[in-house]
Amino acid sequence: MKTAVIVKTLITSFSLLALVTPGRASAQIVPQPWVSVGSQEGDITYSVGARALNLGAELGFGPDGSTGVDVLKFISLPVISPYVGVGLYSADKGVAVSGGVQVGATDNVFVGAGYNSVRGFNGQLGVRF
Repeated sequence: MKTAVIVKTLITSFSLLALVTPGRASAQIVPQPWVSVGSQEGDITYSVGARALNLGAELGFGPDGSTGVDVLKFISLPVISPYVGVGLYSADKGVAVSGGVQVGATDNVFVGAGYNSVRGFNGQLGVRF
């Protein structure tokens, strides 16, 4: 009887330990930078951005000399990562909303397409380290 109780206790203990043991974590969080080129109202628009922990920031240059920053939220899926964002732009452009998707082309390169209400449609090219 004592042996059965000890075995059940050990099995339960190891099961609980397996449930609460943290998963393997990366030693360093490395952002994923990208560059973007687009068009709005016949003007060329540019931006640079970076993503880490499913959050991103993008510095964009729009038409009429407007400059702004967007904050992005990514949804990580196996191959694609859709995102939505909101930003604030100068030159009386005000608040911008954005959305798009990034797709892994290779292990270290990704491409994307997006729309920003100030900077228009854009294409993205980025790297993963």
